[in-house]
Parts: sequence; structure tokens; C-alpha cells
Amino acid sequence: MNWLAHLLLAPAEPRLRIGNLAGDFVRGVDLETLHPAIRAGVWMHRAVDRFVDAHAVVKVARQRCDGPERRFAAVLVDVFFDHCLARCWSTYGEGDLAAFAVARYAELATHAAELPPRLREVLPWLVAEDWLTAYASDEGLERILARMAARLPRRSVLAGTGAVLRRHRRAFDADFAALWPELRAFVAGWRSA
Repeated sequence: MNWLAHLLLAPAEPRLRIGNLAGDFVRGVDLETLHPAIRAGVWMHRAVDRFVDAHAVVKVARQRCDGPERRFAAVLVDVFFDHCLARCWSTYGEGDLAAFAVARYAELATHAAELPPRLREVLPWLVAEDWLTAYASDEGLERILARMAARLPRRSVLAGTGAVLRRHRRAFDADFAALWPELRAFVAGWRSA
């Protein structure tokens, strides 16, 4: 799962939610320097990633990335699943997607001083470009993929990956529909443990 799913799956406590997003931004960060609730959110992020990475549905979904993008299949499927989540927010989400995004941006801004440095650096762009709702459209997905490609030495590898999603959209939608309830149940169990 990517950022949108991590934020939705997180408990309603802002710092725990921030930690669930921050899990992708803590490489090289001493977790002990983070607020305890943000640190707990990072641990939850990692537990979700382990569950998703080991799931049979996800392994099948990744095999659809069978060209040069195969090397990025794990990341692409995470992004594609956030696209599925955003497009079907009325089924899987809570309330209105735009309102959800605005509330998460406000939480991040409120706790900006506590964010890991890399997340603090991208926060202005995340908000200005409304990255969370961008997942809902094909155009937004292409912008997200282009942003990812810009961080890679071989940018052309990700250039056509939106075509993989379009070619297999129904299959990815079905994969997400199968995975989501199991993931929600896993998160509910993890939080109560």
C-alpha cells in the first residue's frame, strides 16, 4: 500500500497517522528521536507493508509488471492499489476523499516540527499538488509516476508504467477488492494486540 492507504488504515490519533505515512521517510533516522506515537505509527506502517508484501494476491499482481518495469513491481503495485482505493473511495474510504486529504494535510502541518526531515521537505509539495487526491485520476497517477521516475537514475523505465495499469485495470481492481478486507482485518488485529 502507498500513502493514501497507510493514512486511511491508521488509527484516528494524528501522530499515529503521521507515523503511518512517515514509514517511507525514516531511512537513516534514529527512530528513538521521533515522538513515541509517530514511532508507533512507523512500526504499524512496517507491519502493514510486511502483510501486503507476503500476500498471495499481491504476488500475482506484481507479476503483471512483466517488462522493464518488473524491477519496480512492488512500488508500482502499491501505487496502483492507492489508485484503486482513491477511485472507489465511496466503497473503501471514509467520508469524502478531498475532505480526508485536507484533514491529513492539516495534521501534518500542525506537527511539522516533529516530522522526519525528508517528510518535512516534501510536505509543501504534497499539499500544494494535493498528492493524496491525485491518486483518483489517471492523470494524477501519471504525475505521481513521473515524480517517482524523476528520483531514479534511469527515468525512462517508469515512463510507460501507467499503461500497465490501464492494460490490467480490472485485474488490479479485483486484486485490491480481495486484499482490502483482509488488510483491514489484519490492521484491526494488530491494533488490538
